[in-house]
Amino acid sequence: MPELLFALLTLVLFHFLAKGSKKLYQNILDQTPFSSSNVEFFGKLIYAIVFIIGVIVALNILGLNTIAASILASGGITAVILGFAFRDIGENFLAGFFMAFSRPFTNGDLIETEGVRGRVQNIELRHTHIRTGNGCDVFVPSSQLISKPLHNYTRDGMRRGSFTIGIDYRDDTDRACSIILEELKTDSKVAQKPAPTVQTTGFTPNYIELTVYFWIEVNVDKQEYFLADIKSSLMDKTRRLLMNNSFIFSSEVSTAIDVNDLNVNVKDES
Repeated sequence: MPELLFALLTLVLFHFLAKGSKKLYQNILDQTPFSSSNVEFFGKLIYAIVFIIGVIVALNILGLNTIAASILASGGITAVILGFAFRDIGENFLAGFFMAFSRPFTNGDLIETEGVRGRVQNIELRHTHIRTGNGCDVFVPSSQLISKPLHNYTRDGMRRGSFTIGIDYRDDTDRACSIILEELKTDSKVAQKPAPTVQTTGFTPNYIELTVYFWIEVNVDKQEYFLADIKSSLMDKTRRLLMNNSFIFSSEVSTAIDVNDLNVNVKDES
């Protein structure tokens, strides 16, 4: 009887200890990006581990060492079998756990991994919910996010865009670059640090190619400004600006000169 009572008291003690551990662990996880479902899952896992330890201790108090050893052995075998059977699931859980503390991205960030680009909608342990620009919801496994290259376009709050425009060979490229650059400096949607630039980047047979580089802010307060919209607006502004300053966009002037054979017949009339 004394051993039985002591074993029951041990179970009760480990029950409350498991509940306390579960609550403490959940309070810690509440400070992380884990969802409520993930927090609840890990809380139950902590409770089960602590309570199983209590059961093993209680069996040892009752002198049932063989049963306790059998539980430990069977638990180890079961863990190995489950580990092989659910290796991918376990890998994703562990990856999600480590990723929650490293925090390479948060909800609302624009990220890209293995050709999938979109905004982060929700971060779970096993996967991350990403919504692409064409409205497709993609659930990327956490193991991929931690083992494959990950591009975060909004972490520092800046993104760079660019576009090209061609002008005639008879036009002044320095003047064109200066006019475009002055317009970029007055646009409120274009960041001035880093400063925008305009460069001559190529010679085609029919025009000189100018490339415009600019930066925009994409922090949470300016989510309504998207790179594609700003780029489209700047391209139209640049076109109108150069037209108003008498620049020519298309030309038949070519840097290539074709020389054809010419046959000349000379008649002797003497």
